[in-house]
Amino acid sequence: MKYVCSICGYVYDEAKEGTPFAGLPDAWACPVCGAGKSAFTVKDQGKTGQAGKNAADSGKRTGKPDAAVYDGDMKKLSPGVLSAICSNLARGCEKQYKDREAELYRQIADYFASITPEEADADMEKLSGLVQDDLQEGYPVLRSAGEAEKDRGTLRICTWGEKVTNILNSLLQRYEREGESFLKDTQIWVCTVCGFVYVGDKAPELCPVCKVPAWKFEKVERRVSA
Repeated sequence: MKYVCSICGYVYDEAKEGTPFAGLPDAWACPVCGAGKSAFTVKDQGKTGQAGKNAADSGKRTGKPDAAVYDGDMKKLSPGVLSAICSNLARGCEKQYKDREAELYRQIADYFASITPEEADADMEKLSGLVQDDLQEGYPVLRSAGEAEKDRGTLRICTWGEKVTNILNSLLQRYEREGESFLKDTQIWVCTVCGFVYVGDKAPELCPVCKVPAWKFEKVERRVSA
């Protein structure tokens, strides 16, 4: 039987590897993108990977989105969310060679980041819950809206965004299981184009999600303990 990674497409072939997928240790990770076993699904069973499974479970990917989600349901965004949005807009402008606009969005993002308060009750459980909310509710609703409007840009955001969020989900699971030893004597890299996060001694030659080269990755500097 073959299993495919829902993030980068790597295929684990039990016949070639000589070890059943179920027999792999819990700490085993995709050799290409570093995703855990939970990101894999049986090959040729359709979109039943983590992203597809979550969308199917939520029941929100088919049909048009609920009008109540959009009509009169305005919500005030936090400085942290606004910073993330402007940062993503800056990267979008960079890809279109709009340097002036990109710099303005970066300045706005930096401003909102500077006034973002620390989360008083931040913990792994809360972070994991937010990631699950995105996978089970946020992306299915966004994809449904993009399909209804035939908006290719939105659908591309969903394709990349779901994969990036899935790798975050996988890394969180590994961290919860292995603790600080998971990050000991290694580095954390972030793709500046799509946001893919990779844990390893050096950045991958190509981003598993958006396929940009290694020099597009930035190393995350660790905080120095007081």
